[in-house]
Amino acid sequence: MSDYKNQAWTGLQLEVREHTALVTLHNPPAHTWTVDSLNALRDLVGQLNADRDIYALVITGDGEKFFSAGADLKQFASGDKAAARAAARAFGQAFEALSDFRGVSIAAINGYAMGGGLECALACDLRIIEAHAQVALPEATVGLLPCAGGTQNLTRLVGEGWAKRMILLGERIDAGTAVSIGLAEAQVDKGAALALALEWAAKAARQSPTSVAACKTLVQSTRSGSHVSALVAEREAFVDLFDSADQVEGVAAFLEKRAPAWKNA
Repeated sequence: MSDYKNQAWTGLQLEVREHTALVTLHNPPAHTWTVDSLNALRDLVGQLNADRDIYALVITGDGEKFFSAGADLKQFASGDKAAARAAARAFGQAFEALSDFRGVSIAAINGYAMGGGLECALACDLRIIEAHAQVALPEATVGLLPCAGGTQNLTRLVGEGWAKRMILLGERIDAGTAVSIGLAEAQVDKGAALALALEWAAKAARQSPTSVAACKTLVQSTRSGSHVSALVAEREAFVDLFDSADQVEGVAAFLEKRAPAWKNA
């Protein structure tokens, strides 16, 4: 594994705090995504997956106005389909890698999250939104559509009706609405999302990372697999955990009334 912690990541700032990787979106003024920053996110998640000491990933935007305004529309002004295909592929690879991160991913939505910015948050496991923040998928307003999981992930979270309001009508929603429809799991005051996200990440670190990875895979399998096959997979995954060092440590720690020392193995 390379020394990724000291590497420069285009459009991203990385800080590792104990078992949590804090990724800050940084492409002023609105932290728009480029093909290079999307590729950087894809590659960074790969490095985090390889680091067995990383249990959680927190993503937020730099400053207090923007989480991310999405794609830079200047790259589509020429109408070049090859460029559009390359951008769509980069968005897909980045956010699918984020969705497949083996640990717990948390988006701290500190401001506007529009288009590909919201799609980044939707690819995370959990979302915390600040009271002043607003979110939207306004692509159809400019003759485009959400191509980074937006039509799929938003619908799974909030249902078809609200997804259509946001995507087909271009509605921008506030923090309170985001929580009430299930788009976000918590609302906090301005400037407080990162602190709560790190608190949640610390909670995740107290769980067995091998159990978390298995549970996450099972939960996300409900998106496409059958209920019957998932129940079988759930039981098999339970038994498979008995091959892990964390299962032995977790049970022993409980019986010995002490905190477990996870090995992520």
